[in-house]
Amino acid sequence: MAHGCSGWAAGASAGAGARLDGVEIVFVRHGEPAWAFEGRPEMDPRLTERGREQARLVAERLAPRRVDAVLVSPARRARETAAPLLERLGARPVIVDDFLEIRLPDYSQQSLHDVARVFAEARKRNPEEWWDGIPGGESFRDFRARVERGVRAMLADHGVEPLPEHHDALYRETAEPKQRIVVVGHGGTNTVAMGVLLGFESAPWEWERFALHHTGISRLRTIPLGAGVVFSLQAHNDCEHLSRELRTR
Repeated sequence: MAHGCSGWAAGASAGAGARLDGVEIVFVRHGEPAWAFEGRPEMDPRLTERGREQARLVAERLAPRRVDAVLVSPARRARETAAPLLERLGARPVIVDDFLEIRLPDYSQQSLHDVARVFAEARKRNPEEWWDGIPGGESFRDFRARVERGVRAMLADHGVEPLPEHHDALYRETAEPKQRIVVVGHGGTNTVAMGVLLGFESAPWEWERFALHHTGISRLRTIPLGAGVVFSLQAHNDCEHLSRELRTR
């Protein structure tokens, strides 16, 4: 597995027409969001100026290669991140509601200090309590089930079905197995989705287990194994399109 530019380039350096062997899913986290607006928390933030530059650069990096579908979270920060790539591709997004980040309580009328305190206190909880999510928001159990539902639907739409009689992480390609799918999502949705595809046992701190920078690229592809195929993690949090000054979390 590669963590730098080689992880992306090694997959298919021949450009947009390169032949694919199997299904490749490219996860991109959104760019840097403007979480505060006029001193208050912003629940559906736009990108910062730096976030827009991150989005432009990741689009510049992804667009030269073949892309068969772009799946996007409905959140504004994800849609704005996907926009430069879609423009370059001349494509339309597939908005996937299940790929929205874990839902939080409405903090829009609270101070930034109070919200920071809520999150700081939440991190001190017993690990088992993390399954409940932030008080007043979506539980991690419900969040993971929602993301898994979105992953299963994405695979079905692209001709990949599970083979649970053999293993939870084993799949069969039922359609043309040469597709590249880009998913523009969030730190939570992308890491949970990768865990589902790889067959990892879930934990309610996936954000920490699979750390992602803004517009960090993670790439999985199918490889033959036994009676079917499995997803192999080829690159994770690849940020080679970003200068050091543009690498944010």
